[in-house]
Amino acid sequence: MSIAEHPAAPVTPSPASLLPVAVLLWLAGVYLRIPILIAPPLAPFIGDELALSQTLTGALTTLPILMLAIGAMPGSLSISRIGPRNTLALAILVMVIGSAGRGLAPDTTTLLLTSAVMGIGIAMMQPALPALLPRWLEPKHLAVGSAIYMNGMLMGEFIGAGITLPVIMPLLENSWRATMLAWSLPALLVAAALFLPKRDLARPIRKVAWLPDWKNPLTLKLGLLLGVSGSLFFGVNSYMGALLEQRGEFDNLTEALFWYNFAQVIASLLMLKMARYWVGRKAPLITVLMLSLLGTIGMLLFSGWWAIASATVMSLTAGIMLIMLVALPPLLVPANETGRLSAGNFLVGYTLAFTVPMLGGLVSDWTGDVTHAIAVMIAYGVLAFPIAVKLNLQRQ
Repeated sequence: MSIAEHPAAPVTPSPASLLPVAVLLWLAGVYLRIPILIAPPLAPFIGDELALSQTLTGALTTLPILMLAIGAMPGSLSISRIGPRNTLALAILVMVIGSAGRGLAPDTTTLLLTSAVMGIGIAMMQPALPALLPRWLEPKHLAVGSAIYMNGMLMGEFIGAGITLPVIMPLLENSWRATMLAWSLPALLVAAALFLPKRDLARPIRKVAWLPDWKNPLTLKLGLLLGVSGSLFFGVNSYMGALLEQRGEFDNLTEALFWYNFAQVIASLLMLKMARYWVGRKAPLITVLMLSLLGTIGMLLFSGWWAIASATVMSLTAGIMLIMLVALPPLLVPANETGRLSAGNFLVGYTLAFTVPMLGGLVSDWTGDVTHAIAVMIAYGVLAFPIAVKLNLQRQ
């Protein structure tokens, strides 16, 4: 090992003692997405008050996603210096400063700046969580631990987008600023509670490498596959309205988005049960990748509810694929390399999740046909498919 550690106490935890850890992992996972996904429902109110253009309104969501790629390296650096638990707490604090700061922003510049800070905080959280798992859980529980916080993340997507307008905002006198604060500040309690478990006994005592190890093929390969999951989910979510409008089916948009996002919740619940059987095995990964591509193709070939059903299948399987890929680093590399590998995966994956749909949009603008935007994402997935087939999932 490239890092010296004090040994943790060799005590097998009881199921009862694992419950608080599971709750903390789930709550941290929730805050991987809620701060991002509350922006779209609040965007019309923010845009009206601050006189935002459509581009700047869209940036409230797209800018944090870009930061998910850029902020992965600060997260890896922090993990190597102060450990994963301290990094996770610090990252949550940064996220809260940015997310709550949006609710206090007096102008457009401050709003965008705080959105970027929030995105960096979330990006630092992403490699910290898989790096923390080997310190809190036994090896046999790593896959389930990953499924727990990923369930929180995907539930956060659904909760943030689903109850902000009908529930939270009316309780706060329809103030978008108060709504931002109400969603953001409780995360400080999660950051404080991270120090309650007494498991994280190992402490790094000297500096270790933190930049992605590009000689390790898993850094690029897992990142490219993460890019497939992210570009399909975020891309179809972005272009679904335009696609239905082009087909004259815009009235179906509300139902389509509901089932599309609800499928991610089902994926996370399914993986709580199946993670121990599917994570680390190649056949399930190849299967869900294939179904994701077929679902996206079906959305283009069919119309009406068949198209919505196809998109829902894609969202379900892309969510399963995301959890499978994020859960792999703790299983494939030593604990001190987990944060580094995860950060490299997120750097590659979220860069592609941002750029591939954007490239599709440019093609669509050029041709005047929104189906070409989705076709670009399908083409990328097909090109990445052989990576999944040849992926080596043996522990290093």
